[in-house]
Amino acid sequence: MIVMNNAAPAPADVAGIPAPGLWEPPAPVRVRGTVAVVAGAAETPRVYERFGRRISADGYVVGVFEAADAAHATAWLSEQEVAPRVLIGSDAGSLAVLAALAAAATADGAVVAGTPLQGESAAEPAARTACPVHLGVLGEGSARSSRDVAIAPATAAQLASIEVPVLAVHGTADSVSPFADAVRYLGALPHLQIVETVGGLHDALNDTSHRSVAARIVLWLEDLRAGAVITREVAA
Repeated sequence: MIVMNNAAPAPADVAGIPAPGLWEPPAPVRVRGTVAVVAGAAETPRVYERFGRRISADGYVVGVFEAADAAHATAWLSEQEVAPRVLIGSDAGSLAVLAALAAAATADGAVVAGTPLQGESAAEPAARTACPVHLGVLGEGSARSSRDVAIAPATAAQLASIEVPVLAVHGTADSVSPFADAVRYLGALPHLQIVETVGGLHDALNDTSHRSVAARIVLWLEDLRAGAVITREVAA
């Protein structure tokens, strides 16, 4: 499925890789980096249309792949010209992203959201999000994929081998993957920053706090792009 936020034609496949759902920065915004999103269990790129539009508006090309296409996502990302090149995974997609990084996939950093600890998620929509718009999207046939895969979580040793920065976004009220358990698991990453969504549910990129989460991700992307912290809080 190709989804774009402008009228440009969809690109041809890159090196035999199926073109993903794609959102590009609107003119005249220049491209500041590239993001490959790996969707959650049984999700299509349609689930991340709102996220893709928001991140692309800030200058980042966003390609979205199903969890079953994680290898395509990493290959597509490696072919993109503009750095930083970042993997983003949600739900089972976060496990796929971490596994790819542990296997030395080419990326400058990663964002993982709602990381499940059991390898797959079959949660009811009400456990995933409190956002009425996202609940409506989850009910659409175009949001559901039959190409589901079970992904084994990376071991602590594999996580410890990941050298790039990782931003983890997780809801404190996530009943699918409890916050404390996820933090303990992800703690093996050597370069980890954690953002909690207060009272947030499992679909951290698409819950009621989706605007704030997108903003935090853009701030993190800008720091990664600059190779330094650009903004920080200072005690009065």
